Amino acid sequence: MCRYATRILTGLSQISPEDWNSCADNAPGRHNPFVSHQFLSALEDSGCATGDSGWQPQHIVVTAQDNVVGVMPLYLKSHSYGEYVFDHAWANAMQNAGGQYYPKLQSAVPFTPVTGPRLMVRPGPDTAEIQQRLIMAAVAQARKLGVSSLHVTFSEPAEQDLLTTCGFLPRLDQQFHWLNRGYNSFEDFLRALSSRKRKNIRKERRQALAGDIDIEILTGDDIREDHWDHYFSFYLDTGQRKWGRPYLNRLFFSLLGERLSARIVLIMAKRGHRYIAGALNLTSDDSLYGRYWGAIEHHKYLHFEVCYYQAIDYAIRHGLTTVEAGAQGEHKLARGYLPTTTRSSHWISNPSFREAIADYLLRERAAVQQDQQTLLSFAPFRKDD
Repeated sequence: MCRYATRILTGLSQISPEDWNSCADNAPGRHNPFVSHQFLSALEDSGCATGDSGWQPQHIVVTAQDNVVGVMPLYLKSHSYGEYVFDHAWANAMQNAGGQYYPKLQSAVPFTPVTGPRLMVRPGPDTAEIQQRLIMAAVAQARKLGVSSLHVTFSEPAEQDLLTTCGFLPRLDQQFHWLNRGYNSFEDFLRALSSRKRKNIRKERRQALAGDIDIEILTGDDIREDHWDHYFSFYLDTGQRKWGRPYLNRLFFSLLGERLSARIVLIMAKRGHRYIAGALNLTSDDSLYGRYWGAIEHHKYLHFEVCYYQAIDYAIRHGLTTVEAGAQGEHKLARGYLPTTTRSSHWISNPSFREAIADYLLRERAAVQQDQQTLLSFAPFRKDD
């Protein structure tokens, strides 16, 4: 009989990349760069995801005979920023009732609203049992620390099903993803759209690049530190306007370039000899994930060109099946990105508070599903496609 042991890591430096990734990269064709040791450790080593920033690592590791067989990214949080699954109303409600919502535990990839595995297990016959142990260990840590709640956000569907059977409350939301239906070129994709939408996209692409604007796509060793310098200036400008204080620092991007260069697609816009805008993307084996956009000059439709149309074109040329363009944004629908369900699960320690949230989530799930059906009826594709 196999004897399992569980421990809590207060930093990814306490586990080797090989041991972590043996669980995180657990199936052919399913590599997800955001749960890799390289990405998560870059967040920690740069100081972006640490106790000082309100993201204190509490990662769970399950071992069997001293071999790592399961891992779960987990953080002790003192706020709800950088999550993209919004629970500020829950925090306010608990505070108004005289309770304390923070700190809480969060299984997530900081600042990254991308669906991916959270209960990560080395391939083998005991996957379900090890995932159960990860869940039990997370709940035990929540009880030990006396936190109000434990949240598993942007998890995969099967993980949400398992978490629900373990007493977590399921929550649904949606993003807009582009799906490759076997297109041979961007023009091939446009032919699948209605005439009006097709003409509108062509017009936007022409106007976006008017005024001597060129696009550069950089990957791997082609990305130099001066590219990161330019890109970071774009990120800072947008982050300061959008969030007040950007989540990521300059060191993070250098570490990301060192550790995941083969997975990075940096799309840069240049006017004349000067970079003016850019978007950072990462790739898995089958998907392109749009992450952060920024610009220091405003040009009409340039955001759509750099973030959406160039991403679609890159995915088609490289045989990728999906483009995930980040959180929110119904404007993406007209550009071929369709509403797609995202999932999270929530463990609430207080029984009365749990009951109130369960009632809220029941109504919210129905509203999300209805909204998704309504949005799909406005999809830009030809009715005969």
